[in-house]
Amino acid sequence: MSAPIFLTTDPRHFDVSYQINPWMRPDAWRAAPDARRAAAQAASGELISALKAAGGTIETVPSVEGLPDLVFPANAAIVLDGRVLLARFRHPERQGEEPVFRAVFERLRQRGTVDEIVELPDWIYQEGAGDCIWDDDRGLFWVGHGPRSTTNSIEIIADTFGQKVVPLALATDRFYHLDTCFCPLAGGAVLYYPPAFTDDALATIRATIRAEDRIEASDEEAAAFCVNAVNIDRKIIMAKAPDTLRTKLGAHGYELVEIDLAPFILSGGAAFCMTLRLDRVSRGRRAMYAAE
Repeated sequence: MSAPIFLTTDPRHFDVSYQINPWMRPDAWRAAPDARRAAAQAASGELISALKAAGGTIETVPSVEGLPDLVFPANAAIVLDGRVLLARFRHPERQGEEPVFRAVFERLRQRGTVDEIVELPDWIYQEGAGDCIWDDDRGLFWVGHGPRSTTNSIEIIADTFGQKVVPLALATDRFYHLDTCFCPLAGGAVLYYPPAFTDDALATIRATIRAEDRIEASDEEAAAFCVNAVNIDRKIIMAKAPDTLRTKLGAHGYELVEIDLAPFILSGGAAFCMTLRLDRVSRGRRAMYAAE
């Protein structure tokens, strides 16, 4: 199997200058901007080192002044089988990222890292892998909708990728993207935060995932942005975790790699938000490769 490929962004122009989710703290950033920026640079470097140590390779997007949330490329697109469905952001503060990421994916297409780029219709909001997470063990997309991505994105995702999608309605602006509250793990387990979901969504989760594979995050663990994690085999790269979560995940055989991502949590994002995996392959594509 080839090494996982992650898109990340240089955080040189990262800051917290506006508020479009309940976690964003412009006041805290303004209190010590130089120290926060230095800490963000260090944290980003640690994350990249952890991804490489776990076997990943990195593609880096240059920073752009005035687009601080460019550091969260998980929201840029959905990528599977070499096909890229570009995001469309709900908030004007992030819409300037769209042409930047479009140009990035065009360069990746020219290099052969991805094969095809697909645009969303104008009337649909969909914020990339932040609201559309591939579950490799089950061979399906979990699709979040509500605070950011619209319900009419669900059919577009299914048509674009030809894969099963399981919609999950989000119940609160505090957990505004699916990746803040739901994390499929290698081996079939899923780490998730139940209060982030509507009753119907919780019923879907419980009907689809066996009880022994459901790992429920506590309020403290979710608020630490630990569910917003990157999983590579049995390693889970995440923000600093409470002891309770180390115990839960250790009991399921996972090894935690913890990074102090506090500067990015001030903007409402952590490890998963800061990456976009480019090499995901569906079961059908794997079977095709094996037959060649």
